[in-house]
Amino acid sequence: MTDCQSCVVRNRAICSSLDAEELAVLGKMGRRQRVKAGHTLLWEGDDAPVVANVLEGVLKLVVAATEGREQIVGVVFPSDFIGRPFGKESPYSVTAMTDAEVCIFNRSNFDEFSGNHPDLQQKLLRRTLDELDRARHWMMLLGRKSASEKIASFLLEMSDRLPGQGCGANAQSSFELPFGRQQIADILGLTIETTSRQLTKMRAEGVLDLPSRREIVINDRAAMEDMAG
Repeated sequence: MTDCQSCVVRNRAICSSLDAEELAVLGKMGRRQRVKAGHTLLWEGDDAPVVANVLEGVLKLVVAATEGREQIVGVVFPSDFIGRPFGKESPYSVTAMTDAEVCIFNRSNFDEFSGNHPDLQQKLLRRTLDELDRARHWMMLLGRKSASEKIASFLLEMSDRLPGQGCGANAQSSFELPFGRQQIADILGLTIETTSRQLTKMRAEGVLDLPSRREIVINDRAAMEDMAG
């Protein structure tokens, strides 16, 4: 494992509360692992022997639906934590949407380490509560919002979670999506035709620009927030 002090998500990950000596111990327990786009790190219902911090890339949390279909129940980004500490089975599959890199730990070793570090346990608790809030938001997004509200809500979240430029209610912000429109449609439970149509409509209304297939420029964040409901 490389030096945790130089980790790109060091100040945002759950281990940010640890001092240099504690980080050194944790670093010896972990290892970096590359995950190719489309590959699955954890499978729903299987024993979950590992937990991980996301260092790079985007992964999706998936549960099996009827007729072999999948339902995306969440998306994780750099600095997010995946896996189930103090549990044995994974409640969802974790699959890379883009090429990704994770800092991975044996779950039993991580459970023992966190049990001896109350600050880390508090971080895990806060992350769990944040995940619960996101899950509730996701249920509302998928179950109650219209197509335009879904896409506006999704783009606002992406602007907050992905590296880019600009912030504030009236400032222009730009970012590049790490996946294409078909994956956006899959995440939101829409067709690619509906997704493309709504993006084109937002551009025509001046709310956003689409310089390329994946680049998004939000011209009017306040208007997009109104569209998101």
